[in-house]
Amino acid sequence: MILQPVILKVPADIRATKGRPKVQALSQLARQATQQSARLTIGRDLKGFPKDSDGVPVPVKGIHWSLSHKSSLVAGIVAKVPVGIDVEIHRPVKAGMHTRIAGDDEWALALQEGDGGVPPEPLFYRLWTAKEAVLKAVGQGLVGLSRCRVDALPADLHMRLSYDGTPWEVLQRWY
Repeated sequence: MILQPVILKVPADIRATKGRPKVQALSQLARQATQQSARLTIGRDLKGFPKDSDGVPVPVKGIHWSLSHKSSLVAGIVAKVPVGIDVEIHRPVKAGMHTRIAGDDEWALALQEGDGGVPPEPLFYRLWTAKEAVLKAVGQGLVGLSRCRVDALPADLHMRLSYDGTPWEVLQRWY
């Protein structure tokens, strides 16, 4: 199965909305992206996007789904195996977040000598979105962050992680 993630720009009228109505509109648009992914990936629509009591997506007739939304982008993906997706908007990151998202050994996999030891923000977002996608695929929230580890960065847009020892392959894109 070839994965077909769908990423949509949020229209200006939704971006201008505030509060709960904005969250609801973003969620609806992310579900539309997920439905588009279903059509591309499995050739049919999904009947709803159920969640369990903890808010974790429940597969629909063996089809797993995941979505993500930010104020200007939404994304959705479906697959016949557990899957996760995350989108983030590049913005400055507080220094303490670097140590929270990854350990020294994980940063060492990606950082080159001579950069002063300050992780570049694009790398922070690579690690963050990869871990978030894996946590979504395994049905965990951020509480599982310490159990998700970066094992290798074999290419610019490819990363290998593990969650409790189970390997995960993550493909990434910049938009």
